[in-house]
Amino acid sequence: MAAKSPKGQWIQFPYKMEPAGLAGRALEKAWERLHRGDREPWPDAARVAAVHAHSAAARKLLAAPLEDGALAARLVEAWRAFHRGDFGAAWSAGQELGALGAVVAGKAAGVYVTYLEERKPRAEALLAEAVQLTARAAAAAPGLANAHYVHAFVLGRLSQRISVLKALAAGHATRVRASLERALALEPRHADAHIALGLYHAEIVGKVGALAARLTYGATGEAAIRHFKEAIRLFPQSAIAHMEYANGLLALYGDARRDEAVRLYERAGAFEPLDAMERLDVEQARAELG
Repeated sequence: MAAKSPKGQWIQFPYKMEPAGLAGRALEKAWERLHRGDREPWPDAARVAAVHAHSAAARKLLAAPLEDGALAARLVEAWRAFHRGDFGAAWSAGQELGALGAVVAGKAAGVYVTYLEERKPRAEALLAEAVQLTARAAAAAPGLANAHYVHAFVLGRLSQRISVLKALAAGHATRVRASLERALALEPRHADAHIALGLYHAEIVGKVGALAARLTYGATGEAAIRHFKEAIRLFPQSAIAHMEYANGLLALYGDARRDEAVRLYERAGAFEPLDAMERLDVEQARAELG
């Protein structure tokens, strides 16, 4: 049965593929490659215990008491659902599993809305719920890099949905940047946080102009390019890093750098995806070329 959110059914992942790491131990073996972008550690009992040892509040977010081993097993299944493209199941399961579960739930919501959910009210409602969920996780487990990153990710996607200018007026930009900078302070090799910061700088400069962006938000085109390049250095096989770099160039420079953007889309579209999220990234890059 398809998982439900407050306003309806989840749209199914539209591609037939056999992503890496669905059965048994295969997910653990593929984990490092699948999570090179976000640096999420494998969710075993030791990981659960370490997070909760640093923050008693993180355990209090659990919907029901769970031993570390049982919680770890359920987290693995939530991530397995995410990687195969069952974003509704990942969202539903993750919400029950405390701060660590909020990471997979928030990421599932963000990816799903980015690529699959076209119903504007439902997309915004889901993202708003994910923003609150991940904000609670980041507050309860301040040392959890991906709680901060995923909070910025879903808040950024919500900002794009309501328009960047409205989001700026609401103060979302400051919150997004603070969460991303916190994620990078905790995990400097977080390629996905570098991508998001690159997009932060590029979108603001593109919307309000270089002078206002620098004076009001500390955003510059130079910083955008620096973050995009660092993301690709950290994760050269990332389709989303190349695609967002291309989007950033177009936001900053328009047709003046369109040829470079096209080359980045071509690289992104040529990668072989390992899971559902990467398949959606690659297909989007190919669509941009079309």
